[in-house]
Amino acid sequence: MEEILLTTSEAAKRLSVSEWTLRSWDSKGKFPALRTKGGHRRYKESDINTLMGIPNIADKRPESVAAYIRVSSHDQKAKGDLDRQKARVLEHCINQKYKVEHVLEDVGSGMSDTRPRLKKLFKLVTTHSITKVVVEHKDRLCRFGFGVYKTFFESHDVLIECIAEKASKSYEEELVEDLMSIMSSFSAKMYGKRAAGRRKENHLTLVKTPGAENT
Repeated sequence: MEEILLTTSEAAKRLSVSEWTLRSWDSKGKFPALRTKGGHRRYKESDINTLMGIPNIADKRPESVAAYIRVSSHDQKAKGDLDRQKARVLEHCINQKYKVEHVLEDVGSGMSDTRPRLKKLFKLVTTHSITKVVVEHKDRLCRFGFGVYKTFFESHDVLIECIAEKASKSYEEELVEDLMSIMSSFSAKMYGKRAAGRRKENHLTLVKTPGAENT
């Protein structure tokens, strides 16, 4: 890309300083200017942007998009839901002329943090390998806590783009299944703790019984 050069007057206006100040900076080597064949000062637009704290186009990371696709069950995958979702997301990316370098597919609950492709997505984010994540709906990425995901990704200069604002009916049905799964898991843990407690009580009773007989 050809470097854009500004005159002293143009540079002074951009920086909100006087032309005299610019010439002084040039003379002292604080903000050097280029010289034309006729001896006139010229300033690189990129140098001015850097001085003003404005990122230059050349400094920006090239766009790299990851498409994240998820369904809750293997039954949904077998019915073609995963492939249809992927087709919709990729069609959107094509229409937007995005450079899709990663297509990540998971089969699992939106409340699970052990999804293998979700883990890979986080690695891509933390290593600054992508600039954007495209999902059909925010619940494809996570059932709850989307704001936390969004804040974390943006802290690594990665945007999340959801192509649909409202979840479909099938997604609402998935939510019911996820909630039932949580209740089932919670109940199993509670029953497990109670059973362990009863076993401990029985053990203590057996230990205390001989002593009680001796007294």
